[in-house]
Amino acid sequence: MMTSGNPVQTRTSTDPHGEVCRHLYTPDLMRVLEVRQHTPDVKSLRLEFKDPARVEQFSFRVGQFGMFSVFGAGESTFNICSSSNWKGVIECCFRRVGRVTHALWQVEAGDTIGFRGPYGNSYPMEAWEGKNLLFIGGGIAMPPIRCAIWYALENRAKYGDITIVYGARTPRDLVFVDELSAWAAHPRVRVIQCVDPGGETPEWRGEIGLIPHVVDRAQIPAANSIALVIGPPIMIKYTLPVLEKMGLAKPDIYTSLENRMKCGLGKCGRCNCGPVYVCKDGPVFTMEQLSRLPMDY
Repeated sequence: MMTSGNPVQTRTSTDPHGEVCRHLYTPDLMRVLEVRQHTPDVKSLRLEFKDPARVEQFSFRVGQFGMFSVFGAGESTFNICSSSNWKGVIECCFRRVGRVTHALWQVEAGDTIGFRGPYGNSYPMEAWEGKNLLFIGGGIAMPPIRCAIWYALENRAKYGDITIVYGARTPRDLVFVDELSAWAAHPRVRVIQCVDPGGETPEWRGEIGLIPHVVDRAQIPAANSIALVIGPPIMIKYTLPVLEKMGLAKPDIYTSLENRMKCGLGKCGRCNCGPVYVCKDGPVFTMEQLSRLPMDY
């Protein structure tokens, strides 16, 4: 079990007006409140600031991301997958794939980890008001969609019909499955779950098929709609033509890019794509914006 003490000292300075300034790279200390295991290799963490003053100061917008760290192992980029309406806590979700996520996998309730953020732009939830919302996610892509779904449901009167299409290779690869039923219970919300052909189990009662095919045959009305599509690049590639056939224009189709980010501040250049820094100008882009960038994102 990791130590739940204070493993680092927060470095601060004072500006000419006497205000305390936090160092760019100094993480906030976060207490782990809850650890949930969703699949054999995916967990989520519920966190709170150890500094009561930061609880009062902190705010973010859905779609923004943070840098989550295990001291001695490093830090990784994850979307803040909780709603911005949930005051005092934030959540992140990760797949165990590398050094940092292997260290995060060992974290238990009561432990301390680091957090820097929030960074990046966000989903334009105000501009989406009055629109029908179509959320499409594949596998581990549900967490960066989840924050927008909860925000829309908590402000239900501001949005039209909500359709959620979520798929994975097998039922056991789906995350936040308990929340899918909760979402479906809301008025004018349709939840479609699917697994890849061959991935179904005898108990499976959802759709069988690849996400583009499921979206195509679901007969989802596209008028006055916004789509948020996040998942593996191959999924997005084959879903876009389906959405365009439905009648959605590229400015009305959004995605979020979190790959290749390292510092979160536009300093290291790792996420540079043409004139754009994904960590500062994104991670949220419309397909129209992405169509103007070099094909290296």
